[in-house]
Amino acid sequence: MTTRTDRPEHTLDDIRAAVARARSAGLGWAALGARERRAALLQWKRELARRTDEFADLIAAETGKPVHDARSEVLLSLVHLDWAARNAHRVLGRRRVRSGLLSVHQRALLAYRPLGVIGVIGPWNYPLYTPMGSIGYALAAGNAVVFKPSELTPEVGILLARRFGEAVPDHADLLRTVTGPGSTGAALAGAEGPSGVDKVAFTGSPGTARKVAAACAATLTPLLAECGGKDAVLVSADADLDAAADAIVWGAMSNAGQTCAGVERVYAEASVHEALCARIVSRARALTPGDTYGPLTLPSQLAVVERHVKQALVDGGNAELGGPDSVRDRVLGPVVLSGVPEDSPAVTEETFGPVVVVNPVRDMDEAVERANASAYSLGAAVFTRSAAAGLALAERLGSGAVSVNSVLGFAAIPSLPFGGAGESGYGRIHGEEGLRAFTAPRSVTVRRFAPAVDLTSFATPREKVARAVELGRKLHSRF
Repeated sequence: MTTRTDRPEHTLDDIRAAVARARSAGLGWAALGARERRAALLQWKRELARRTDEFADLIAAETGKPVHDARSEVLLSLVHLDWAARNAHRVLGRRRVRSGLLSVHQRALLAYRPLGVIGVIGPWNYPLYTPMGSIGYALAAGNAVVFKPSELTPEVGILLARRFGEAVPDHADLLRTVTGPGSTGAALAGAEGPSGVDKVAFTGSPGTARKVAAACAATLTPLLAECGGKDAVLVSADADLDAAADAIVWGAMSNAGQTCAGVERVYAEASVHEALCARIVSRARALTPGDTYGPLTLPSQLAVVERHVKQALVDGGNAELGGPDSVRDRVLGPVVLSGVPEDSPAVTEETFGPVVVVNPVRDMDEAVERANASAYSLGAAVFTRSAAAGLALAERLGSGAVSVNSVLGFAAIPSLPFGGAGESGYGRIHGEEGLRAFTAPRSVTVRRFAPAVDLTSFATPREKVARAVELGRKLHSRF
């Protein structure tokens, strides 16, 4: 794992200059037809696909994750960019909507206009896939983008903008990257004064999100915030325990547990809890840290993981696999805990490491209650042999996304929106909602003919207006 320290720390003046150049490029981009924008973005996508190894090697070098994981991340990024490019016109293009009886003389049209320049503040755990959920959709919606990658993964952001400029040279300034520490991201959000962006899309911790929100509030700049999760898996007594255990271990341990929608809590019905734990431990024990998954990318996260594991045991939890000795190095061994009290940090706080808590519950009602008790509400999963029961449980969960008989099933489906509430943030990326998140609706009416009673003219006799209003009132009181 390598970290570049010689990249510039861009100042507010640098950011304003980048925003100005992006805005200038954005004027031409927004004026293009939907077909031309789609063609340009698909050309960029093809260039990224041809350079998969280049991006994967760089992601692996900066984060420490294995190259095979990084290649999967590149593929997911391509899938989302492709969908955004191909569906933007269908979702955002002008369409006719019903006018209603009162305004039958008007043709009503709805379209979505780009906001201008979007400031994207990206994370380090998925330095390409996660920001692409904002960058790709914002560009497809007709905007320009200024991207501030994590200071831990600046090279991925720099390379992304460079390859865009090479693939679409006529719009090279449309995607600009600025680098630096957290203060650079704060400046992009407006903490030091207006930066010029028209919306901010942020991914990071809830604490940082609050600071970004405060900066945006000064200029009423809208904010989309994705702030992580404490995702739960519910396992019913009739579930396929082998399939559930396999999915739980992958969801909890892949990318060393550094996934915002990764599995951190499991609630299994008491009758199958012991058998499920045994299966999870067996699969987790077979993993090879450093090969199956990489190290913790953020050095300070080691202390958080260690504190959660130690406190869980102090609070009365059991270490089914691993323990404090597993979390003394940034390449952590997998940890499986059980019987951890619901008020212990390992249950209430985001751990962001290869640690999973598997607790028994009386039934699925209690499982839903505990899953929903979290301050986070990003993702969740349900395992049961009954699809109908799984869907019913999914409806009762407060999470923004739920997978039935899989984990993170929604991540690879670009037509599904992604986001949460509470400590998980607000707003949505991906899907139709993700495209609309980077636009403003524009309503247009076209008068087709003169109405029998014009309610928007002082020339209409008052008695005629009164009769029309009374007729409308009677209709609405009956139907």
